[in-house]
Amino acid sequence: MNTTSGTLDEALLRLHSAGPEFRGYLSNHGPMAVEAMVRNGQAGSVHRWLDAYADKLEDVPAARSRITDANWPEALGDPSRVTDWTGYFTEKVAERPWRELLTEWWPRLLPGIAGAATHPVIRVGHTVRSLLTDGEDAVLIAELAHALGYWAARHLPLPTAVHPTGGATPSEALSALPRITDQQVTPVEGYAQLASLPGWLTTAESLHLPDDPEAVRQGLTALVRAATLTYAHHGHRNGIMLVHAATAPNAVLRTLPALPRHLWARSFSAAWAASSAITTLYAADAPRPAPSAEAVTPEEVFERAVAHGNEHAIKFADTALDIAATSEDGDTGALSAALNALAQIDKDD
Repeated sequence: MNTTSGTLDEALLRLHSAGPEFRGYLSNHGPMAVEAMVRNGQAGSVHRWLDAYADKLEDVPAARSRITDANWPEALGDPSRVTDWTGYFTEKVAERPWRELLTEWWPRLLPGIAGAATHPVIRVGHTVRSLLTDGEDAVLIAELAHALGYWAARHLPLPTAVHPTGGATPSEALSALPRITDQQVTPVEGYAQLASLPGWLTTAESLHLPDDPEAVRQGLTALVRAATLTYAHHGHRNGIMLVHAATAPNAVLRTLPALPRHLWARSFSAAWAASSAITTLYAADAPRPAPSAEAVTPEEVFERAVAHGNEHAIKFADTALDIAATSEDGDTGALSAALNALAQIDKDD
C-alpha cells in the first residue's frame, strides 16, 4: 500500500469511530476533507488536521433495529436510523461488488440528494473517487457503506420536483435564479420557500438536459464550473453554505464513471436541482470583486486552504482545482473563487 492511500485508510478508520453528525445536525466533514487532502498532495497534513477536527465529533449513535431488503422503505429518510443504515450497507458491500450496490441504490437515493445540505452525496463522491483511483480497498469499501448509510438516513426530496426541459446552459440558468431574502435560514427552511418563490421553478426548469451521455458529462462539468465561478463574486452572503452548490454536483460528476450511462441524465438533473436550490438560498444577489489568483498556482491555493483549516474551504478548493485543471484558456476564475472562500469562511466556523 502506498503512503497516501495508507494515510487515507488510517484517517478513515479513525473517523469511523465517530458519528456522521454532531450537535444534532452538523455534518462530519472529516472523511471528505481528508480524502481531498490526500488527493491534492497534502497527505502529510492529514493527521495533524484530524487531531484538531476530531475534538468536535461525537460517538456513533446507538442502533435501533436491523434494516432489511424488505423493510428499508420505511427507514428511508429517518436520521435516527443512521447506524442501522450503516449496518445494512456494511452487510451489502460484503455480499456483492461495490459498483453493483451503488448502481442499485443510486437511483433510489438521488431524489433525496438535498438532504443534510447535500453532504451525504458529497461524501459518496469523495469515496467513489478514491475507489476509482486507488482500487478496491477494505477501508474504502467500509467508507462507502458509511456514506450510503448517511445518505439513506438523511434522504430528503425537495418540496417541488424539478424537470429541466429548456434550452439554457448551466451558466445561463444559474445566473437567472432568484434569491430568497433571508439567507441565514437552514436548508430545510429555505427549501420550503422554493415552491412559492416567483420565478424559481420556471428558471430551474429552463436548463437544457441532453440525452447523450457524453453531452450529459459535459453539461455536468459546465454546472460545476458555473457554480464555482458564481461563488467567486456571490459568495459573501453565506460563505459556508454556498460552497455546496459546486461541491454537490462535483460529487455526482466524480461518481458518473462508476455508474451505467443510462443513469447519467437523471444524475445531472438531480445535481442541478440541488445546486439551483442552494444558489437561490445562499448566493448574494449583487456581485463583489473576487480576490485575484493571477500570482498563485493551484497547488498554492490548496496549501492555503489546508493552512486555513476550515473543512468547507478545503472541500471547495478541491473542487476549484478540478475546474482549474479543465480550463483550456488559463482562466484563473476557479482559483479566485477558492481564495474568496478563504476570505469569506472563518476557520472556526
